[in-house]
Order: sequence, then C-alpha cells, then structure tokens
Amino acid sequence: MKTLLASLVCSTAFLLSGTARAHDVNAMLQQALADKSVPAMAILVIRDGKIDAQAQAGVRANDGKDAVRADDVWNIGSNGKAMTATLIARLVEKGVLSWDAPLSRILPGLSAGMRAEYRDVSLADLLAHRAGLPPNPDEAWMNSTYTDTRPLPLLRLEYAQRALADAPIATARGESHYSNSGAMIAAAIAERATGKTYEELMQSEVFGPLGMRAAFGPTVRGQNLGHKEGKPIAGLMAGNPLMMAPDGEINLSMADWAKFALDQLQGEQGKGKLLKQETYVFLHTAQGETNAALGWGVMHFPPQAPQRVLTHLGSNGYWHALIALAPDSGDGLLIAANAGEGSSAQASQQQMAKTIMAGFGKAKTGK
Repeated sequence: MKTLLASLVCSTAFLLSGTARAHDVNAMLQQALADKSVPAMAILVIRDGKIDAQAQAGVRANDGKDAVRADDVWNIGSNGKAMTATLIARLVEKGVLSWDAPLSRILPGLSAGMRAEYRDVSLADLLAHRAGLPPNPDEAWMNSTYTDTRPLPLLRLEYAQRALADAPIATARGESHYSNSGAMIAAAIAERATGKTYEELMQSEVFGPLGMRAAFGPTVRGQNLGHKEGKPIAGLMAGNPLMMAPDGEINLSMADWAKFALDQLQGEQGKGKLLKQETYVFLHTAQGETNAALGWGVMHFPPQAPQRVLTHLGSNGYWHALIALAPDSGDGLLIAANAGEGSSAQASQQQMAKTIMAGFGKAKTGK
C-alpha cells in the first residue's frame, strides 16, 4: 500500500500573475504529460473560495484512445484520510464519540491483546499519526482480505486488533509517524459505536450532505483506469482491499472532490456545511510539535510570504493525487493522475503545486 503525507519541498518557482487561467493549467498538463509514463492528469484550482480553473488531458487507458473527461473519476488515495477525519468529527459533535477517550475504553473488546503503550491513545492521536503505530500491520494478512468474504466491519476490527498488538515504533503523542492504522482503527471505532459500516457513514455524514458522488473500490473498463508498470489495471487487484476504504480507497470526480475541499476552506470562516467552525480549526491544527493535523499535513508557503497550507499526497500505487488548501486566503489546488508508482506523476504534481501555491492569496491582495 502506497500512502503518502505531503512534504512539498519549498523551492523557488515562477509565479502565476493573478489567477490561474485555463490556458495556464492546460499548459502545465501538457508539459506533465510529455512524459508518457502518465496517461492522464486533471487539475482544479480554487481562488478566494471559488473554482477558478479546471482542466484535464490524456487518455483513460494507455492501450486505448478514449480521452479523459471533466466528469471522470480519479482515485485520490490517502487524501481520503481527511474525509475520514471529518466523519469522525461529525460523530464527536453528535456525542457518539470523544476526541479524548482512551482506546482501552472505546475498544474494550480488544483490551486483552492491546499493548499497554496504546491504551491511552485517543482518536485525535490516531488521526494525527501520533499513536506510535507502525505503518501497517501484517501486510500478508492485509492482502488475504481481497478474497475474504466476511463483513467489512469485522475485517476492520481484526485490522485494529492486529495493529494494536504490534510493538510501537515511537512514543504516543510525540513525533508524528505516518501510519495507515490510525484511520483504520478510527473507522473501526465509528462502526462499533454506530452499528453502521464506514461506507454507510461516509454517505450519510459527508458525501450526502455535501452533494458528493463517490464510490469505493477499483474502477472498471469504460472508466478512467489506474496503471501498473505502464499498463492499465482493472478488477479486484486494481486497488487496495475494500477493507482499506477508510485510508482513502475513494473514487470521485474533480468537481466532487472540490465540494469537500471548498467545505474545508469555508469551515474555518464559519460557513461550512458539516461542522462547527471550531471543529474545522481543530482538524486543521498541527498537533504537538509536529506538522501533522488530523488527516492533513501543515506547511507554510511560499517563502517570501508564507501562509498556512493544508496538504496531502495519496497513492495506492496505480494512481497519484495531491491536495493543497490555504484556509486563510480561500485558495486551493487539486491534482490527480491515473498513474502512480514508477511514473513521473508525483514529481510533476509537486512542481505544479509549488508553482500555483506561490500565487495563493494574490486574488485577495492583488499583489
């Protein structure tokens, strides 16, 4: 499983003058796709709380000629962790869950096999990668779940049991160490507390209220496809196991992804649809002495006029996606590609992001 927290290295990049015009993003896409390791890419730019530009280029599968369309879906990988964190926040606001309750209390059925180091870990620790958990539990077992027919909540509970029996790699509430287990355990807790599946909860608590259309699992022929070793991939193994949905095995269009991004931006101004203003701020605040918020990385960019930017990268190995949001200016950026490991997708997206982020805030200041 390839899941990444964004670390957009700050370096000098040319500045866009004013807003990102359609021809600017189209030129960026053509430059990125000059490397044939990426069949297609899409980009959406938000300025001052509104969609300013959107473009896509390339083909759905590199063994065909079907061009990607504006309404095609993309796998966003671990960028879905911010959505999982938002779901948990909804349940906290409803009094179903608590940010501070220890795992020993909210997962009592697992307490016998839970290592002592994890007993006082909280939901906030899990979602900010500060639980001390390794990146994944037994990956051989994870792969076996592709064909396991047990209900997904049972598999997620077993995932939590296995993860919490592993030796920690760090002290809880210290440094941030990226782990897929945080979102998975949080989802298992939500399922246990509500009696609903993660998929049902995401639809009722996040996708539905925002008017988003999203799906879990791999795309199929006739849709945009991820690529493995330069070839399109479809079918059961074209994504992570369905059990792993809370880590971000989500497919959606750029416009639907933007609905979530806009709500996160507007939330800090008290105009979000899903949460209280203070809850958005909490989700977006780096925890302890780290750069990790809940489902987000936090950086300050550009160097000459830094502002707080929420970032994340995501990939399941066959796709690559990037998000960057600046809540103080209302600017944002979404980029997705239908190629991941072994392609130039990540490098191209990071360079594009540095270029566009250098202009964040200019729509308001006019500078």
